[in-house]
Amino acid sequence: MGNFLPNELIERLRSRTDFDSEAFAEIHQRGDKVTSVRLNPAKPAKLDLALSETIPWCKEGYYLTDRPVFTLDPLYHAGTYYVQEASSMFVSYIIRALGLDHKEDVRALDLCAAPGGKSTLLNSVLNNSSLLVSNEVIKSRALILVDNLVRWGNPNVVVTNNDPSAFSRLPGYFDVMVVDAPCSGSGMFRKDPGAIDEWSLANVKLCSDRQRRILADAQACLKTDGYLIYSTCSYSEEENEDIVDWLITTHGFESVSVDIEDSWGITKTRSRGKQGVGYRFYPHQVKGEGFFLSVLRKKTSEETFSRRKIKKEKSDVPKGSIDKWVKDPSLFYTFMQGDNIHIVPKEMEEDLAIIRSVLYLKNAGTNVGKWSGRELIPAHDLALSNHINMGVEAQEVDLDSALNFLRKETIDIDLFSNTKNGWCLVRYRGINLGWVKVLSNRINNYYPKEIRIMNL
Repeated sequence: MGNFLPNELIERLRSRTDFDSEAFAEIHQRGDKVTSVRLNPAKPAKLDLALSETIPWCKEGYYLTDRPVFTLDPLYHAGTYYVQEASSMFVSYIIRALGLDHKEDVRALDLCAAPGGKSTLLNSVLNNSSLLVSNEVIKSRALILVDNLVRWGNPNVVVTNNDPSAFSRLPGYFDVMVVDAPCSGSGMFRKDPGAIDEWSLANVKLCSDRQRRILADAQACLKTDGYLIYSTCSYSEEENEDIVDWLITTHGFESVSVDIEDSWGITKTRSRGKQGVGYRFYPHQVKGEGFFLSVLRKKTSEETFSRRKIKKEKSDVPKGSIDKWVKDPSLFYTFMQGDNIHIVPKEMEEDLAIIRSVLYLKNAGTNVGKWSGRELIPAHDLALSNHINMGVEAQEVDLDSALNFLRKETIDIDLFSNTKNGWCLVRYRGINLGWVKVLSNRINNYYPKEIRIMNL
């Protein structure tokens, strides 16, 4: 085996009939790196990525033959794709297998959402009429989550920054909850060898206890017959199958099984106590990292959130303020968040009022821009929105100019010689990157300084 992997972990895995210890050790010794991306179906673009085969359980996912410097690809910053580990894209297959992709008005919660891989996935796979609430308890990580969802460009998302216990204030509210739980990280050993030194049985126990607390605190927000999609990047039963048994025994869930293809190499498992179904991803069997996922349906009845408690807020957005900026403004409910005008789909007005009444929000819908009292100063979020009015002034630029823009450097005024003075979108290969303001003697670069790329 070699002694580079924790002996205590390997000994426990050896007791499993589905585990090949020699193949497992060999794949880690080789240290093969697997890179994969998931495309944004709302932003089709001509990519320079070396795409190879499709990930079999996610039709938007692709393996790459080599790993580029993503930071130097403007289309990465524009949200045309997300760099995501292939195994975790299995959530896409689960959502489709449960039929949630065709169901209208699904309320979905991604409870431990940063940096945003599963949230952007849910936002693509679920119906456009569905509401996604993406939560992250750590404030700095919540900001990263906001950035990635802004890049994805959809307005039917609310980002919250709350402890999981806060969601008990929304009993019986969500149709599906995804919990990619904090874990001991053994599934990432190949990708991140540094995680090997941090692994211990004590940390497995700590993570298992934390996972139970998170699930116990938040499970009330699922409606009866709602789905819990639980996942970790751990191989330890204490964090996986044992949690499934605990959910069935303690919180009235039942296990849900979906059919998978044998050729995918995914191992279907059963928990020891209640025979709950789980799916294990071993890197010597699948082209991806270590991962575990289980689907459960809630069978216990819960109190349902009373909508009678909520009064719709009167919108104080100046009439006509977004008309020239947003494609088909009649589809959206507009509201003020500070000095900024935001939009969400009109049918989500009541949901927004409910969520705002009980949770702390980091972002809601799409920030269209700041109202100055006379005019709208367009937001970066609007530039990346899939609902921006494509008739807004725009200028196509080449790669070097796009990278200068993303570094927030000076832009050559000659590029905009045929552009009217005023606000103008910078586009690369037909995809919006952000705003500049064209003046008679210079170009002001309005790319947000907090997300500008640094020189590499």
